[in-house]
Amino acid sequence: MKRIAILGSTGSIGVNTLKVAAAFKDRFKVVGLSTNSNTNLLARQIKGFNPQIACVMSNDRIPPLKNNIKKKHTKIVSGLSGLVEIATHPDVDLVVVAVVGSISLIPLLKAIEAKKQIALASKEALVSGGEIVMKAAKRNNVKIIPVDSEHSAIFQCLNGGSKGGLKKIYLTGTGGPLRKLSQKAFDTLTPEEVINHPKWKMGKKISVDSATLMNKGLEIIEAMRLFSVNLDEIEVLIHPEAIVHSMVEFIDGSILAQMAVCDMRLPIQYALGYPDRLPLAFQLKFDFTKVKRFTFTQPDIKKFPCLGLAYEAARKGGTFPAVLNASNEEAVLNYLDRRIKFTRIPEVVEKVLSRHRNISKPALDDILEADRWSREEARAICSR
Repeated sequence: MKRIAILGSTGSIGVNTLKVAAAFKDRFKVVGLSTNSNTNLLARQIKGFNPQIACVMSNDRIPPLKNNIKKKHTKIVSGLSGLVEIATHPDVDLVVVAVVGSISLIPLLKAIEAKKQIALASKEALVSGGEIVMKAAKRNNVKIIPVDSEHSAIFQCLNGGSKGGLKKIYLTGTGGPLRKLSQKAFDTLTPEEVINHPKWKMGKKISVDSATLMNKGLEIIEAMRLFSVNLDEIEVLIHPEAIVHSMVEFIDGSILAQMAVCDMRLPIQYALGYPDRLPLAFQLKFDFTKVKRFTFTQPDIKKFPCLGLAYEAARKGGTFPAVLNASNEEAVLNYLDRRIKFTRIPEVVEKVLSRHRNISKPALDDILEADRWSREEARAICSR
């Protein structure tokens, strides 16, 4: 029995993680859950899984949550300290980190220091503080199992993340909902149009990142950290069929690809069960006879400048990835709130990056300060 905590249990990853846990009741026990603000769904999750502890980000949401769950004996905590309490809980074996944004960095590091197993879905933590996270994982002998479909694919192709004989990583992506749309039409795009992904059902923020290709840029930096590779060892390929979730090429010319249907429960199940492979718990079947073609093309960085900005931040390193991530988060939030146009997202990120003074070997405090500064800069730019 593996005892799990899910940071971000009401998001798409968290909801699917609970589906996997429910399918393997003899393998997984849910100990902790958390949400940002969706207390109604959290209450239903508490009633269904009876965790020992649950977290909401605001103290104001504790009374209605307690009233909703009635006499359940779940301990309710709040804020960043609450996330840390769940991540380090003595009864937790595995922490699923699925909190959106760089706020996941602190509880992730605390979980690693507590020597918990990690199933990582929050790419922002590795983008902002990847070197610190991976050093902490090595120091505490903690293996980080990626939940992202692309990084899970790479991890599987490398047989547990070992990079022996590796020549290149091919990071695939569908190209998002705007792949075929003329760039001239970007100025008038509504959030509803942008978050309508052709293959995956995801949260709003990551859906916007997929449309701008920033998501692929963040994944490049995440792959650099997870697999200890250089930027020139990673190539992005647009693969609209979303059958090949990523590939690795070895020095002898061999290429391994991981393929599956588009369903996040599969990489989640792999991460929860690792190092074992659990039998397929859902009605999913890959039918090769229905596959008409495999298409691979180069991304259009001129059309999607966010990807180019991510390459720039990856090359410069230091605190630049944290600035990239934080400024993008703020720009996307402003777009979803209809305060800026879609085309302003890369403009905001570029302006913040241009004003940043890099710290080449940042400590945790440097990363947190770069994050704070970037958000203030991005909000000020968006308000003008």
